[in-house]
Amino acid sequence: MKNIHYLIALLFLALASCGGTKTSFQGLANESYLEFLGNPNDYSKGVEVVIDDKAPFQAKVYKDKTGRMLGEVYSISTGNHILKVYYENKMIFNKQIFISAQESKKIILP
Repeated sequence: MKNIHYLIALLFLALASCGGTKTSFQGLANESYLEFLGNPNDYSKGVEVVIDDKAPFQAKVYKDKTGRMLGEVYSISTGNHILKVYYENKMIFNKQIFISAQESKKIILP
């Protein structure tokens, strides 16, 4: 009888020590993505991207194929931006864009 009491106490102790379900709620990150598409042979060195006249960065250009996985994407904050793309110091794209939270925008280069 004493062993049954110890067994029941041990069972309750084991159940009480288990962690319950933990839930977490998070909104969408205030971040979006750009992907540059065109003929990769035309932009073999990649392109230089300037957003809102801030520091430029290098980006790779991928061929646009339906059903393919995304190539390299570049993070950008949401909202309105002025996007300029250069190849060999020549501007090839200049446009004001609006991008929403968690949106991936394809930039089609000529």
